[in-house]
Amino acid sequence: MAHSAHAAPPDTPAKRSPLLAALQAELERSMKTLGTLDPPAYYLAYTVTETQRADVSGSNGALLNSNAARNRWLEVSVRVNDYKLDNTHKVGERQQQSGGVAPVPIDDDAEVLRRTIWLETDKQYRAASEALIKIKTGKEVKVETAEGRAPDFSREEPHTSIGPQVSLAVDRQPWEEKVRAYTKAFRESPAIINSIVTFSAQAQNAYQVTSEGTQLQFGQIRYRLELFIQGKAPDGMDIDRYYNFDWVDPKEAPDDKAVYAAEATMRKELEGLVAAPINDPTVGPALLTGRAAAVFFHEVFGHRAEGHRQKDVTEGQTFSKKVGEQILPEFLSITDDTTMRKLGKQDLLGYYQFDDEGVPAQRVPLVEHGVLKNFEMSRSPLVGFQHSNGHGRRQLGATPVSRQGNLIVQSSKTVTNAQLRAKLIELIKAQGKPFGLLIDDIAGGFTFTGRGQPQAFQVLPLVVYKVFPDGRPDELVRGVDIVGTPLAALTKIVATGDTPEVFNGYCGAESGSVPVAAASPAILTSELEVQKKESSTDRPPILPPPAHDVVKTGGQQ
Repeated sequence: MAHSAHAAPPDTPAKRSPLLAALQAELERSMKTLGTLDPPAYYLAYTVTETQRADVSGSNGALLNSNAARNRWLEVSVRVNDYKLDNTHKVGERQQQSGGVAPVPIDDDAEVLRRTIWLETDKQYRAASEALIKIKTGKEVKVETAEGRAPDFSREEPHTSIGPQVSLAVDRQPWEEKVRAYTKAFRESPAIINSIVTFSAQAQNAYQVTSEGTQLQFGQIRYRLELFIQGKAPDGMDIDRYYNFDWVDPKEAPDDKAVYAAEATMRKELEGLVAAPINDPTVGPALLTGRAAAVFFHEVFGHRAEGHRQKDVTEGQTFSKKVGEQILPEFLSITDDTTMRKLGKQDLLGYYQFDDEGVPAQRVPLVEHGVLKNFEMSRSPLVGFQHSNGHGRRQLGATPVSRQGNLIVQSSKTVTNAQLRAKLIELIKAQGKPFGLLIDDIAGGFTFTGRGQPQAFQVLPLVVYKVFPDGRPDELVRGVDIVGTPLAALTKIVATGDTPEVFNGYCGAESGSVPVAAASPAILTSELEVQKKESSTDRPPILPPPAHDVVKTGGQQ
């Protein structure tokens, strides 16, 4: 693998940050005392996350903001009692949160850092002790469920890994010019009410020590360019188009040609959608392109395979009792592999070296030939799944839970995308339908995974075409929401394309927003149910955008 300018060659030993020694010294001092109190602290973890960022954004041809920031945050996790029952145990609806976050100086000043750790540890130990008392009194009156019999925290091997620290040097001025130019180009279209383009660069270093003996130092750099435009249909429906580029090596930044090509597609789609008719609710065959399918699997399958959802009695637990059962057609397999940096030429956002609980990233086979084998696991064990597989993740300041990383869908029943389209038309004819749907982009969506709600999902497609069996050109439609129940939807997949496509994004859930990727070939499903999207009732602006007044002939304006 070619190393980019910011990473040290693989054979040079990385330098230990003085931060690690300060964290370790305070950890030993705290455990010596807190481990002997009642209740005893049995686990302590300190993580310092240092972030260096540059952000530049523009709108409609002008610069909105340009700034650079650097900060460090300390997270302290204290667990009291023991691995089987601790202060994070969930009693009924109430989740006991653990962990706190505090700002620390960006100077490598051990004395100041240790003071912050000392105060934060004291605060977290007291909070953990109080939580444990409530849990113990709560447990006596609650009936223990089977899910609740699993320990609260898993025992894992400690790891020591000292990697190179990363840093950024970004000249923001060229990006300021670029975001002005990129957003100015969008002004040419009267259909575009608003445009925003944002460039961001981030270098993040993590330093972690735990009472089990883990010592980690590792860093990661990411660059991202996001393009966003908004329009409105005559009936008031909001129309948005979005596109993003992600890269890790500065030399792989998209050139102007690639950005303007993406803009031309976005503009064409938005102008088409503004004028497109609304689609009526239908059930019938549908073809999802790879990118759309990737988001579909992330929403409909991936979230339900997150381990903590099997343990939580308030969750729908769609897959809890289905391990070893067939949930997908046998030509499909799904892995979550956070050790993958790239798929083909595309960087994967879900790549990392260690998760937020200090467990190494690994490849987890979730579904093999249609059969459910495993869950994405954090250090919160399940009956039958005693260990983490490196999926405990969180946004800074939140408590880690099991989350997706790089969800990779593979198929052993592939045809070319052209053959897949021909199969779609065969299905439309066989079912006697007037048309089928081609879904080209999805905005993610949301799924209800709570038990109190219906076990349904709703995914919000943005670019949908009607495909006709008689050879008429495809017709763009809007206002489509995919609905249904996940297990049924997944079993209706009949074939896939042969080219995987990648979706990179940020996924929000209980532990905040985390970077994820999903990859899938195009999928053909024999039956997909769609409903009409709720529409906004705000009408479009009365006047056209400035500089888009239509001049009438005959001397009158």
